[in-house]
Amino acid sequence: MAFVSPCVLPLALSSTTSSSFCAGGVAPRRPGRHGGPVTPHRVPSAATLRAVAEPLTPPSGSTDPPSPSAAIKDFDAVVMRTYGRYPLVLERGQGASLWDTNGKHYIDCVAGIATCCLGHAHPGLIARVTEQLGRVHHVSNLYYTTPQGQLAAWLVDHSPADKVFFCNSGAEANEAAIKLARKHWHAKYDFTPPAGASPVIITAEASFHGRTLASITATGQPKYHKGFHPLVPGFVYTPYNDTDALAATVASVGAANVAAILLEPVQGEGGVVPGTKAFFAAARELCDASGALLMVDEVQTGMGRTGRVWGHEHLDITPDVLTTAKGLGAGIPIGAMLCAAHCDVFEPGDHASTFGGNPLASAAGLTVADALTKGGVMTNVTARSDELVQQLKVVADKYGPEYVSEVRGWGLLVGLVLAADAPFSAGDVVAACMACGLLLVPAGTRVVRFVPPLVISKTEVKQAVSYLDDALASLLASSK
Repeated sequence: MAFVSPCVLPLALSSTTSSSFCAGGVAPRRPGRHGGPVTPHRVPSAATLRAVAEPLTPPSGSTDPPSPSAAIKDFDAVVMRTYGRYPLVLERGQGASLWDTNGKHYIDCVAGIATCCLGHAHPGLIARVTEQLGRVHHVSNLYYTTPQGQLAAWLVDHSPADKVFFCNSGAEANEAAIKLARKHWHAKYDFTPPAGASPVIITAEASFHGRTLASITATGQPKYHKGFHPLVPGFVYTPYNDTDALAATVASVGAANVAAILLEPVQGEGGVVPGTKAFFAAARELCDASGALLMVDEVQTGMGRTGRVWGHEHLDITPDVLTTAKGLGAGIPIGAMLCAAHCDVFEPGDHASTFGGNPLASAAGLTVADALTKGGVMTNVTARSDELVQQLKVVADKYGPEYVSEVRGWGLLVGLVLAADAPFSAGDVVAACMACGLLLVPAGTRVVRFVPPLVISKTEVKQAVSYLDDALASLLASSK
């Protein structure tokens, strides 16, 4: 599907008053609030505007940046502590490399948690976003913009969907999907459901769908619910990859009440657990039988992360709705909810997003789209994934099942699973790897997650696994 920019005729603007930007630098103002006289205001000069746009300079006599400890202290004094941050101040990056303020180099196998798919300082992303910034970076969604239409067309062409709603994050994309499922359920009953009927969305235990109130309710992990009750009603959880339990859950809820089943193709935060074809086939059949929507959360698995554009492609099913974010913008905030035509029930006013799909974010998304389809990124994902998995299995064999029990995942979403009785946690491994020069992220307490940029090199994969080996050796030595 090709998107053609709409032809919009320019409006002829006329006024009996002079331009608001006058030659003398003074513009007229409206009469005072109570009918007082018109008072002029001074239009900022070009020099003033340039000064505002220039970066701040250090105070006189101070040319060096603050030390990392001082920077962290100043940061914590003003930023809410909603993250357990590592004592590391990152300053710049290139590809799959990052450097801290001390100049130490790290191989980045976090990528903003599966977000910086093109790595850091990607020249194509810089060029395209810079060009768009110089053209128009944001307008209201009351108007048409070409980049958003082009990105939507690419998403439709490369997915089972027919329509796209843009937002800013994965949580927002899942919020949109939740609202869509509820309205679709109500529309099924012509907005007059039977007495006692109520829409229910079934999600999986150990899932993760975001941190807004509805998406955290959809998340099947009680630890995220603590302190935020009452949660949003209308959600029920079922064990992941258990077809019998899923069927029993649908029967318990009542097929007529099931609005949707929402699942991740791979449970990322839940421990890098890939879905099974049997489980997703059962979900598809149950949705078809009840008229419910099968919705897949591709926030972490989408946009090439698993070696295919979408994670659900590994499962041989066609969803009605899918959500994406993270890698969609390569680090520029953007999310999207995609749906098939038969469940495209939103009307003007039903849902909206101020920033969703603005020209700047859509330009970033188009850069990722080009990289996936024309830039050889998908080939790199497959090759680097094979190398990473094989090398991690060598490490697992070296230490044995007493310490490492499994390597699992798809593409460049890979988990190293620690044995239940290993004398260290995933957090311990991540900290030890950081000291060696490798950035990783836990997925629960027993899984070390690798989610590097999709452009990581063969050499960097080898070095990353070497750092992991060194870190595990250090942890074992210190535990004895």
